[in-house]
Amino acid sequence: MNIELRHLKTLMALHQTGSLVEAAAHIHLTQSALSHQLKELEGRLDQPLFYRKTKPVRFTPAGQRLLELAESVLPQIEATERDLSRIRQGRKGRLNITIECHSCYDWLMPTLNEFRGHWPEVELDMLGGFHFDSIAKLKNGELDLVVTSDPKNDEDIEYLPLFKYQAMLVVAPDHSLADKSVIEPHDLSKETLITYPVDCSSLDIFQCFLTPAGIEPGHLRQVELTMMMVQLVASKRGISCLPNWAVHDYVKQGFVVEKPLGRHGVFRTLYAAVRAEQAENAFIQDFKNIAQRVCHQHLEGIKPA
Repeated sequence: MNIELRHLKTLMALHQTGSLVEAAAHIHLTQSALSHQLKELEGRLDQPLFYRKTKPVRFTPAGQRLLELAESVLPQIEATERDLSRIRQGRKGRLNITIECHSCYDWLMPTLNEFRGHWPEVELDMLGGFHFDSIAKLKNGELDLVVTSDPKNDEDIEYLPLFKYQAMLVVAPDHSLADKSVIEPHDLSKETLITYPVDCSSLDIFQCFLTPAGIEPGHLRQVELTMMMVQLVASKRGISCLPNWAVHDYVKQGFVVEKPLGRHGVFRTLYAAVRAEQAENAFIQDFKNIAQRVCHQHLEGIKPA
């Protein structure tokens, strides 16, 4: 019986993404290749590692034990690979980052703090990304990484997936929409929609929900801060759409209620966009790995519905 590193990486990807399809994409395998690898490992161990037809995936006791091994071993291997890359490539570099997401800070700050500890000689800077074309600045070298949920078809840019989230409608607990199990586009036609101060075409609720249905909200109000947005919603000054991770704590405290958009929900993936020629750069790969781990820890228990 031989447990290989690829097996541990596969189990970790399955744990982090919650599904075979997303785990396969995460480690750049086809779903059939990933399924074959898991069946091969289960055959070697002569026992199942996860329960089929569960969402998100639930591990058997054997699978959970291997996952514990993966959580212990993989960070050590990543650290060793990172040190070897630093020895080979040198430790210096630059990482200018911008985010196209107002509500990213809950996971971005701890990611950057850990990154600084790994790469103290990499020049790290952040720029606001709401009032200029971030991808154009990435291509011309002014930026090195853009956090975005809106990937473009561009061979010069590589999009490294970080995590999946669900966009939720947020309303006051006593709002008329709070009693609906599912929100439809026409429900918002007379509502005041509170958004971040960006072009509507870049917002999840317009891109994936309202615009395809040919619906516009009754009124728009723009607010810079997530906390202020939630306060306005709680006081029935309007409704809003936020990622499930951004609103989770406010819902838990009873300030607001979250509702899925449409029968199947609106799901998006957040990416780290980098120039293709830099995608394998050691400290960029380490940023991605740290972000994925921090995001997974932060979103534990806040899985998409």
